[in-house]
Amino acid sequence: MTPHVPRIPVETATEQTPAGEQMLVPGVRPVPVRERLDYLANQPLAPSKPQKPLDIGLFDEAYATS
Repeated sequence: MTPHVPRIPVETATEQTPAGEQMLVPGVRPVPVRERLDYLANQPLAPSKPQKPLDIGLFDEAYATS
C-alpha cells in the first residue's frame, strides 16, 4: 500500500461563459471564435440532404454501357 501524499492546492484560472463558470486547464488557451470560423470555412462543402443520382442524358451510365 502506498503512503498518502497530501495534495497541494493549485490556483486555477476560470472564465465566465454562458454555461457558467469554466475552469481553464493550465497551458491550454481557449480557442477564439475567429479560429473556429476559419476552421469551419476551410472544411469541404457537404450536402445537407442525400443527393439524387443524375441518370439522364450524358450522365446516364446505364444507357451508355448498353
